[in-house]
Amino acid sequence: MIKEERQNYILGKLSQSHKVTFEELTHELHVSEDTIRRDIDVLYKNGLLTKVRGGAIIRSLNPFTFQDRENIYSESKHIIAQKAQQLVRAGQTIFMDGGTTVCAVAHYFPKDVPLRVVTNNQALVPIIRGFEKIELIVLGGYYDRNTETTVGAQTCKDAKNYMADLYFMGVCAIDSQYGITAAVREDGEVKQAMTEASLQTVALSSKEKLGSTDHFKVCGINRIDVLITDLLSSDPLLKPYQSRDLEII
Repeated sequence: MIKEERQNYILGKLSQSHKVTFEELTHELHVSEDTIRRDIDVLYKNGLLTKVRGGAIIRSLNPFTFQDRENIYSESKHIIAQKAQQLVRAGQTIFMDGGTTVCAVAHYFPKDVPLRVVTNNQALVPIIRGFEKIELIVLGGYYDRNTETTVGAQTCKDAKNYMADLYFMGVCAIDSQYGITAAVREDGEVKQAMTEASLQTVALSSKEKLGSTDHFKVCGINRIDVLITDLLSSDPLLKPYQSRDLEII
């Protein structure tokens, strides 16, 4: 069982019993206690549990509890969101655009890491509000009720006033040959502006969106630095992207 599978198992067990021990996890997962300790350390640093003597217990995360998040986000979004945390560092300025996958990433942010989040995603506001050390900057523009984002010329202009260390991009469609495309032109234009103003662009894509295209061109695949999916790195669906100059997580 790989690391991500073990950690998902631990979280799943916590959601049922609210407590796990090193001894039981070592027996159930057939790995060493040191391996379990490292997995729990990672989950603890990402704010997903509380470490106690001999194991771990569940913890609540503002603004939702662990159980609430399970109901809101699909399993694929949980996997992508957890993988994304390894790129987060203290002091970063992070662009985040629209979509529920991006919201899932925010839910999993480490609780005590200072960050600056710059976003057009209004749905992020009640989530980020629970993180006292995150500075939240909401971009202006026209409010699209359907996507809960601000879009338009003002949004793009405001985004270009920043230089982000990291951009978590919610993907509409991605193809190894045609790159990133969007269903709505205004959304695509915001993605372009954030890509241009970021040192590292991270595409968040479930397996269903791989190999798909939409009508508005955002950028070529060469503008993406990291691709995070809900798949194992050995999955055949990722083969077309492995020959590209990007990291796959």
